[in-house]
Amino acid sequence: MTLPIEAMNTLRDRRAKITDHINPEKLAALHAKGMLSARERVENLFIQGSFQEMGMHAHHNAVSFGMAGRELPTDGVITGTGYVGNMQVAAFSQDFQVLAGTMGKMQARKIVRLMRHALRVGVPMVAFKDSGGARIQEGVDALSGYGDVFYYNVALSGVVPQIAVVLGPCAGGAAYSPALMDFVIMARHNAYMFLTGPEVIKAVTGRTTTMDEVGSAEMHASVSGNVHFIAEDDQHAIALVKNLLSYLPSNNTEEPPHDLSVPIEEQVDMGMAELIPSDSSEPLDIHAVIRRLVDRGEMLEVHANFARNVVVGFARISGAVVGIVANNPMVMAGALDMDAADKIARFVRTCNVYNIPLVTLVDVPGFLPGVDEERGGIIRHGAKMLHAFASATVPKLTVILRKSYGGSYLAMCSQEMRADMVYAWPSAEIAVMGAEAAVKILYRKELKEAADPKAKAVELTQQYRDEFASPYAAASNFYITDVIDPADTRWTLALALRKTLGKRELRPGKKHGNMPL
Repeated sequence: MTLPIEAMNTLRDRRAKITDHINPEKLAALHAKGMLSARERVENLFIQGSFQEMGMHAHHNAVSFGMAGRELPTDGVITGTGYVGNMQVAAFSQDFQVLAGTMGKMQARKIVRLMRHALRVGVPMVAFKDSGGARIQEGVDALSGYGDVFYYNVALSGVVPQIAVVLGPCAGGAAYSPALMDFVIMARHNAYMFLTGPEVIKAVTGRTTTMDEVGSAEMHASVSGNVHFIAEDDQHAIALVKNLLSYLPSNNTEEPPHDLSVPIEEQVDMGMAELIPSDSSEPLDIHAVIRRLVDRGEMLEVHANFARNVVVGFARISGAVVGIVANNPMVMAGALDMDAADKIARFVRTCNVYNIPLVTLVDVPGFLPGVDEERGGIIRHGAKMLHAFASATVPKLTVILRKSYGGSYLAMCSQEMRADMVYAWPSAEIAVMGAEAAVKILYRKELKEAADPKAKAVELTQQYRDEFASPYAAASNFYITDVIDPADTRWTLALALRKTLGKRELRPGKKHGNMPL
């Protein structure tokens, strides 16, 4: 017995009405702006033929303000699962062509059902955000829907990776969902994200502003720190999602996708030492160092435009996935400020929940001095770094390249923060403060009485550096594991990583630590 032809025709007609609701002219206009339709975004993310939609025929229950009986294809959001490489991924894509992609109770129900599925089966969640916000026609039901989504953003946090891709408007309360996720990718030209826009700001404060100033990708990536990656168009955004997923496990119970078939070669890299300036006051190019350390010189830098005095990102060392944390002496001499502390703490915690080993490269003169930093809470922000590194139980390897002074020595994952291995280059200087500053304090009388105070200061500075700031002084007290030739850094780290991947560290039972937020 077969289904009646009428029933099959009805199914085909219904599906076509849902999947082909955008007319060709409007679709061409989207493509001209570098944008894809909501359905094209999902289709381009997944391997062809692997996407299975959930809730295609779901329909809203609103009746007020002309909503009774109004057809809204997929209720403005496409939800389902598919494969990115060998990894199953859950994804939803808000459809701005359907009532501006606004969220009502049914749209929220579809999203939450997908999030619960991701939680149960342990797969990453990707969210394509393109919505005018809460569906005003549904009133408090729309707000309730947002509350449900936020709750499950938190429930998924630290269990499965969550990636928000903002490709259109994301305004008001809708902006909180990306902020609750692990990573935010935002389109440079067609997207904006804010709680209160220019009109509201002017009405309340009297200040005239622009959308770029309060909601652009450029602003969020470089000033607010809300955005981790900027995409040039929709296709670039999807490529970033795929690249990011290639470093992450499906969930917190799995290891990241290490390729341990890659051999560890005891290969000496003489070019590494050539990167070290002869004058310790000259900045070291940390990006050049990283390129020599990691496989094929490739690192996916996270938050590249925010707090540029530090560098964080994902890479591989002899096939092992790692999270890189490094000072950047090219910007602010690599000193740590409030934004840098927040950037590092967040990245360290992200790596820890997804079992990604940490490699920390240290060249730091200290925390940035200044009235604004002190009044802004640099103590609290710096404490976030200490809390993040100390609470991380993944393998932690630290290399002190040059300067490592004062509290920043500890904040950059020293042995006392339970780094598993701490290596130092012969150029490392480890002390409470820089040699020049220390000499001025310790030898004030001698300098005052010297016939040539400047020459005496140079002599005492070198003496202090040799006796008290030398890496061998730290090594003699076993504060560092070994002093290594810069040329041996890559293979030394590769070998140490392989030996620590099986690390297991138990902590006292508790709900969670009370991080100084």
